[in-house]
Amino acid sequence: MNKPGRLISLPFSKSVEISYKSLKVRFFRSMITVSSLVLAVSFLSFVLVNLDIATGMLLHGGREAARALSQAGYDVDLAQGAVAMSAKERWIVILSLLVCTVGIVNAQLMSVTERFSEIGVMKCLGALDSMILRLFLLEAAMQGLVGAFAGALLGCLFSLLTGAVRFGIASLASLPLVSLLGSVGLATLAGCALSLLGVLYPAWLAARMDPIKAIRAEH
Repeated sequence: MNKPGRLISLPFSKSVEISYKSLKVRFFRSMITVSSLVLAVSFLSFVLVNLDIATGMLLHGGREAARALSQAGYDVDLAQGAVAMSAKERWIVILSLLVCTVGIVNAQLMSVTERFSEIGVMKCLGALDSMILRLFLLEAAMQGLVGAFAGALLGCLFSLLTGAVRFGIASLASLPLVSLLGSVGLATLAGCALSLLGVLYPAWLAARMDPIKAIRAEH
């Protein structure tokens, strides 16, 4: 007999295992989230790496490089040796990330709806709200890491190819490796953050769900 007030605990390793198995069972549903992340993060990575290439060209090429970059549509500050994305690119990046977040929220809400009975059974067996929340966050983190990393690498590759075509192979020689890795890492972190942000509301709904109503729900 359990002592009064004793809490049921779920080890973190077991939570990871359950989340991984859940993603495998709902593979095609998970791919919706992953694919939207790949598209959004690849564009972000593409823009960031483009800026790295342009900055490297400006630092090594001086006025001639600044003229070529200006003709290509970049906002160039020769005095500070900096290159910025255009206002149009900024808006496109912001909109793509917003659309990605909305898509993730929608996909996760559908996932919660499909799992009403499962959530209800888990809560009837003693699962705490924090456990349900942790499972959804772990699933989102796994999806975010895979989708964001794949998107960051894809965007980086296309950016390098585009830079070589527009400015020649020599333009890649002035690209700092640290800046390149930083841009890929930043895009990956942004994708993971979007995935976690998009799952917060659906996960909160799942955690606060009444177990009896969840089991009886029709979907």
